[in-house]
Amino acid sequence: MRLLIQRVKEASVTVDGQRVSAIGAGLLVFIGVFKNDGREQAAALAKKTAALRIFEDEAGKMNLSVKDTGGSALVVSQFTLAGDCTRGSRPGFDNAARPETAKPLYEYFSECLRAEGIEVQNGIFQADMAVGLINDGPVTFVLEK
Repeated sequence: MRLLIQRVKEASVTVDGQRVSAIGAGLLVFIGVFKNDGREQAAALAKKTAALRIFEDEAGKMNLSVKDTGGSALVVSQFTLAGDCTRGSRPGFDNAARPETAKPLYEYFSECLRAEGIEVQNGIFQADMAVGLINDGPVTFVLEK
């Protein structure tokens, strides 16, 4: 499982011209699920995401987590994070989980974040989404498990 996490001032998802979710300050989390991923990876990454100290304290140091700041998370499925770009110039997606496996793990990851006390909004799985954001920093990290 691979996450691309961005610290944002705000983020939203629009599908077919309708805004389906939005958050203020917090984290935009893109999640890519691989074939061999399971609930263990999802739970561990949710716990790590909730505790990741990437928000500035009063001294301007990255010392606070999204939990500490009361921020939200917008979780968006993105199978292209499981893409392999090592050969040729066209990505391969053989390692990406099939939708019937990926969707429950995507949903479980979101549930685990909620269990950590974070307000979570979601994109729509397999939809053609327009994701809008104002990156704060910019601050972007990749987590893998």
